[in-house]
Amino acid sequence: MINPKLTIFTAPKPFKDSHISTIQYNAIFSWKKLEPDVSIVLIGNEEGVESVAKELDVYFEPDVKRNLHNTPLISSIFEIGRNMNKSPLLAYINADIIIFPEFLEVSQIVFQKFDRFLLVGQRWDMDIQNRMDFSNDWQTALKKECQLHGKIHPRGGSDYFIYPRICFRQIPEFAVGRAGWDNWMFYQARNNKWPVIDATKSIQIIHQNHDYSHLPGGQVHYRLPETNENVRLAGGRRTIFTLMDVNYEIESEKVRKFALDWKKFWREVEIFPLINLKSTWITQIFFAILHPKRAYMELRNWIASRKNTERKDYA
Repeated sequence: MINPKLTIFTAPKPFKDSHISTIQYNAIFSWKKLEPDVSIVLIGNEEGVESVAKELDVYFEPDVKRNLHNTPLISSIFEIGRNMNKSPLLAYINADIIIFPEFLEVSQIVFQKFDRFLLVGQRWDMDIQNRMDFSNDWQTALKKECQLHGKIHPRGGSDYFIYPRICFRQIPEFAVGRAGWDNWMFYQARNNKWPVIDATKSIQIIHQNHDYSHLPGGQVHYRLPETNENVRLAGGRRTIFTLMDVNYEIESEKVRKFALDWKKFWREVEIFPLINLKSTWITQIFFAILHPKRAYMELRNWIASRKNTERKDYA
């Protein structure tokens, strides 16, 4: 068997809510358009995942390690994706993301230049309610509709991570679908001196808008206790990196250093002690100097949490 060029893996939400089912089906079908160069793995025994994997003829792996809340662990998801075959490149994608052929094409260009890297990028947000028609020139039509009705998402995290299999062999036991773990990916790559490449200008992806009814209490993932645990496992708030922390970008098949404006310059100053000196204390001092109000609020919240803990222990 010839190994694919890229393995895409993901842990879908349950195919229970009709809209979630629709947008995940659309996303995975768009990935299949890259076969046979791309292999696809759906991970986890959530409702409906196995039947969709069979229908779309993609790999299915039900057995994934979970935390006490029964949430799949990123470490296990990434290990399954790595062990599925010997493809030189791996990619985790959120299960509601539609991709196009440039997803593979750009990853191949970058792989010819670097043996270690992390490829990330912004998404376009768009309302899609029904199953898509993938016949004819669906890509051109969808991109045109996205230009009219879609909206580029602010520079925060990334909904996909492309990297060589030599990278990210050790990952903390983050909970999937909660904030913090994706930010750690940026941090870990910068900490290891790998190029972190923003592909926004070369790779278009479409995020199909949805609500958060699938999460506990219908809350966005930033407000869940598992997010706090993810942040702790990542090494604390200073390791919450974003697309502001890339150091390269790719445009028109050319990889170049990411341009410095004043905002980017001061961000690089802020993270310098962490990724170059490996000092959390100096990093915290730099953060307090550059963001005194935020540092004060963090300190106040920390003191309050300590007092609450002491009251509970005393009681």
